[in-house]
Amino acid sequence: MEFQSPGAILIKLGPFAVRWYGVLIALGFICGTFVLSRRATEWGFNSEKIINAALVAFIGGIVGARLYYVLLSWSYFQTHLAEIGATWNGGMSIHGGIIGGALAGFFYCRKENLEPLQVADLFASVIPLGQAIGRWGNFFNSELFGQPVPDNFPLKLFISEEHRPIGFEHNSFFHPAFLYESVWDLLLFLVLYNFALVKFRKLPGLTALLFLAGYSVGRILIEPLRLDSIKFGAMQAPLLVSVIWLVLSLAAMVMLIMHYRNKSKTNETLS
Repeated sequence: MEFQSPGAILIKLGPFAVRWYGVLIALGFICGTFVLSRRATEWGFNSEKIINAALVAFIGGIVGARLYYVLLSWSYFQTHLAEIGATWNGGMSIHGGIIGGALAGFFYCRKENLEPLQVADLFASVIPLGQAIGRWGNFFNSELFGQPVPDNFPLKLFISEEHRPIGFEHNSFFHPAFLYESVWDLLLFLVLYNFALVKFRKLPGLTALLFLAGYSVGRILIEPLRLDSIKFGAMQAPLLVSVIWLVLSLAAMVMLIMHYRNKSKTNETLS
């Protein structure tokens, strides 16, 4: 199966251009928020507050994703300051988006007296759905592709010459890394939303940690294929961050489970 981007622009309205990248990010947010609000209502949350929290976290995520990417690519942006706000051209880091969204969502929860860990679990269960949809924006931008593949490879992404990295000008087909991650995110959503969120409802925070661990595993598997990954020294920055996040999330899961077990034993003793 061969994939080839038809171009980054969906439609032009006079001097303005509507780009696939922005449309798909917005679509991912809408779909994720719709699914989120249904589960939140089932759990007895105020749906209006949850939707507002989603919007606040989304804005925080966009800001965090861009700032994180700009900082990692500062060697380029320090001489192209006018492009810092040009998010429609791509250049958004999901790691930064998670950090920015989590911080914005946390402060909103404190303001509205919502339980942060329960809300974090709800959000974490649907974030992969938004990511699975949003990754197709990378496809239309002809980015997030992997190593070259032969012409007879079963899954291949055609990259036009102007988007090929230096040294790969004569390669036409590449691993569709965007597709691999989109599929991984969709599977992660199905597991978290339909299983983990229900099974671990009485252990607030665990589903959120499972999301961080699951997403990190996906990046660790897929990132080595990529050619356009940002480097931190000799190592791919997203790969390094994903390894750190995986270790921290697993350690936090163990600590959280031990905390709930000790709390349960204390309650049994008191009763």
